[in-house]
Parts: sequence; C-alpha cells; structure tokens
Amino acid sequence: MMDVAASPAAPAVPTAQALAANKKAKDSAQEFEAVFLGQMTNLMLENVQTDEQFGGGHGEEMFKGILAEKLGKQMAKVGGIGLAPAVMDQIIKLQQGSKS
Repeated sequence: MMDVAASPAAPAVPTAQALAANKKAKDSAQEFEAVFLGQMTNLMLENVQTDEQFGGGHGEEMFKGILAEKLGKQMAKVGGIGLAPAVMDQIIKLQQGSKS
C-alpha cells in the first residue's frame, strides 16, 4: 500500500510573461485613469472665471487643455481616485477569460 501524504499545494510562481502582462495591465489602467482625470479637470477649468487684468486671452485658452492633461497624469501617478485598480482587475479578468 502506498503512503499518500497530503502535501500543501505549492504557491504558484508567476512567470515572466504573466508579470509582463500584469505590468502592461497596470500601466493601461493608470493611463485610463489619467485620461479620465484629465477630462474631468478640463471640464472644471472651463468653468473657472478669469481675471481680466491677469488672466484670459489666447495663451491661456491654448494651454488650459495641456494643464488639464498634465494634472490628470500627475493625479493618477500619485494614486488617483481609485479607478485604476478596478480597471486593472477587469483587464486581468478579461485576459484570463480569453485564455481557453
């Protein structure tokens, strides 16, 4: 009779391919959050009234969109609003579901 000992399952070690896919998913999720935050910031900046003496003009209008984009990227980089982790989870679920 063979002695069968119940051995605990070894923890799964992620492969280099899985780590690269997770990194790509994380980067994509963070970029999605950055774009979302940039769009929201842009909408907020459109409603800011400018001072006629020191604000407004063509230059401000040109760079307002760039400011909103940079603010969105920076907010996402430092943690954002918690959207990136939720998006990353969905990306990973979709990737796992497509591997049949």
